[in-house]
Parts: sequence; C-alpha cells; structure tokens
Amino acid sequence: MSEKYYVTMTDNFMSGWGMAEGKINKLVFECESLKEARIVEENANNRDDMKYVKIRSTCPYYNSSKYYTQFKNKDEYPAWYQENYFANN
Repeated sequence: MSEKYYVTMTDNFMSGWGMAEGKINKLVFECESLKEARIVEENANNRDDMKYVKIRSTCPYYNSSKYYTQFKNKDEYPAWYQENYFANN
C-alpha cells in the first residue's frame, strides 16, 4: 500500500464569496505519491490565485466555521497532476 500525500492551498480568488462566503477557501488535492504531490505543488505555485501551498503526509482538517474546504483528486481535476500545466498561464 502506498502512502498518500495531500497538497493544501488557499484559493484567494474564491475566498469570501459563493460557497466560501465569509470564509477562507482551502483546496486539498489527494496524491498517490510524493512525486505526484510535487507536480501539484508546482502547478499551484505557478498560479497567482493560490497561496500557502504545502505538501502534507496526513489528511488535513480545517475548522468549518473559518474555512470552506474542498477535497480534489486526479479524476476531478486531471490537469493539476500534469507537469508544468500552469507554467505558461
């Protein structure tokens, strides 16, 4: 069984409105390997709207009174798992 990793980030663009009204919008991408997590991390760092990008080896918990948390995976957002996908954006 392989160890899971999680890439967490704050989505500044979506924070404060819509489903995240009055809250900080956190994205959590589940990854199947450290290599995959590093790809997601690099893609997040290439976007101006993502801040506080971190790789974790444990599943994070965010208090729902302050954060709107969205868990994502490769099936939902395959582009995030492709190397350099956001490099030129």
